[in-house]
Amino acid sequence: MSENHGLAPATIAVASARPTRSQGSPVNPPITLSSTYHSIGSPDGSMLYSRWSNETWHPAEELIAELEGSPLPALLHSSGMAAVANAMHLNRPGAPIVMPRHAYHASLIVAHDRSAREGGQVREVDVADTDAVAAAISADGEAAGLVWIESPTNPMLEVADIPAICEAAHAAGALVAVDNTFATPLGQRPLEAGADVVVHSATKYLSGHSDVVLGAALASRGDLHEALHEERTDAGGVAGPVEAWLLLRSMRTLPLRMERIWASAAELARRLEEHPLVAEVRHPSLPSHPQHERAKRLMSCFGGVLTMRPVGGLRAAEELGRFVRIWLPATSLGGVESSFERRRRFPTEAATVPEDLLRVSVGIEDVEDLWRDLDATLKEVHQ
Repeated sequence: MSENHGLAPATIAVASARPTRSQGSPVNPPITLSSTYHSIGSPDGSMLYSRWSNETWHPAEELIAELEGSPLPALLHSSGMAAVANAMHLNRPGAPIVMPRHAYHASLIVAHDRSAREGGQVREVDVADTDAVAAAISADGEAAGLVWIESPTNPMLEVADIPAICEAAHAAGALVAVDNTFATPLGQRPLEAGADVVVHSATKYLSGHSDVVLGAALASRGDLHEALHEERTDAGGVAGPVEAWLLLRSMRTLPLRMERIWASAAELARRLEEHPLVAEVRHPSLPSHPQHERAKRLMSCFGGVLTMRPVGGLRAAEELGRFVRIWLPATSLGGVESSFERRRRFPTEAATVPEDLLRVSVGIEDVEDLWRDLDATLKEVHQ
């Protein structure tokens, strides 16, 4: 992987993880559809069984690692939540876990379930308040074993000071895991900021076409990498070869997609903030965002997700999906298509998330078409 050191992400995305160049060799890696491999005698490190390893995983794992700046390959998982659950296994049994109050609701559920089984506790905190996070790490005289960061958070888009939190956590002997799904490796590299583990829902931006469900985890150290690999193998949360190949294919265009998505998201956020039928907009690009300056300092982008609360409250938020033509009312995010959903329709979403808040995922369509559709829909809802 070191041969690509110094190259731009757009070049890495295209040039990395290719088959060895030789006369007549394929440009793209093949898909290996085999559950088992020829094997005689004691295992010798070669391919053996596809719950342990599959040749089609490796190029995608290599490319994710290249983009994250990791010397160790990523580990593909069957879903983002499989990667999240695996990373949480790195916590010391029974040790407290510090979680963002507005983390993805499924991640919070896993943390609470795990802690309940082990007699531990989950310390939920405003991850944007670095002092509060530091206090939570060492609360009640018992240091946390794991600090979990989302930045920006899902769905409230709070931006954490990852380097400062890593410093505080490591001083207390805690590990730090960062869910980098929203920012992508092009927006920030948490391992370089001090994180011990990074996870992705590769279903989202990395694959970016809403046609696969995958996850990925990376570690900063060999022992953590081995622990993640062992747990993935034992639990069986592995990726299918076709999905892994589709992910690799999609990541070739990740920089192009993200450049368009980020620009459109910032432009739409700016216009929506001025719209008379929108009560509130949140996006890190906006000076009104509470962590705008922090995002400028720590991130290479402001992300492709924004939130909005329409005038008219819950009724208006629910009605928007009935009138849009281009935008899709759908869950998930990070696809080439623009979509939105009301997060509090899920009973497990945090009660502190406003009922009328819409999480908006901006795609790669023409921004003027997106704006006209959204503007017309807002007006139609209020007729």
